[in-house]
Amino acid sequence: MTTKTNSSTAERILAIDVGGTGLKAAIVGVDGQMKTDRLRVATPSPCTPDVLVDALVKLVQPLVEPPPTHISIGFPGVVRNNHVLTAPHFGNENWHDVPLADMIAGRLGHVPVRMINDAEMQGLAAIEGHGIEFVLTLGTGAGTALFRDGELMPHLELAHHPVAKKKTYDEYIGNAEREKVGGKRWNRRVEKIIGILASLVNYDKLWIGGGNAAHLTFELPANVAVVSNAAGIEGGAKLWHPRSVRESRQLPAANQRKGAFE
Repeated sequence: MTTKTNSSTAERILAIDVGGTGLKAAIVGVDGQMKTDRLRVATPSPCTPDVLVDALVKLVQPLVEPPPTHISIGFPGVVRNNHVLTAPHFGNENWHDVPLADMIAGRLGHVPVRMINDAEMQGLAAIEGHGIEFVLTLGTGAGTALFRDGELMPHLELAHHPVAKKKTYDEYIGNAEREKVGGKRWNRRVEKIIGILASLVNYDKLWIGGGNAAHLTFELPANVAVVSNAAGIEGGAKLWHPRSVRESRQLPAANQRKGAFE
């Protein structure tokens, strides 16, 4: 037996976007529209699970009265069944099979919670739901997500695949490298990556998000578009959307907080 979510009950969704340098949160409606201002604080460093949970609970305090009906979390790493399997920006030694979603929900009154990769959550706000759509986020690192006809595909950590001179996507077009090599050279690299992804994925549409998308200066191909940085929050509404393609991996009711996606 699976649990079906009634979208009409998702009146106040607390959407949390965990980033390598910033933590963001806001209340959104089921339509993805923000009901509050987006709050932001710097990501703590070092960032262990307990430290992150403390920082997030403090961040969202102005947002939890009245209490949220649901919680959505985007996290920069591999997420499966509401557990963090990897967290390369925070140090994987502290982040193996961490039940982060339940840890946060437990501190906020055991609200129903779902967590996926942060690029995937941003993609949910951007995609049109037709054909192959790919998401590339440019921030602390490089996040990716793949959708087919609106359905989220299994997560691939392309950001950690070598792409040039043994550099991974993260190391080649991440923020540290942008600051090191300068905007002009960094833009040439991003343009190169777009070409690589076009050959690798054969996407119908590429969506580029993340804070560093604002630094792009070259003309994008016709099937490539930049996404608002707010999409990382707005996509949280789609985790509670009634369409089955977005909830195809729900577990039995007794374990309904264990996540909709693998």
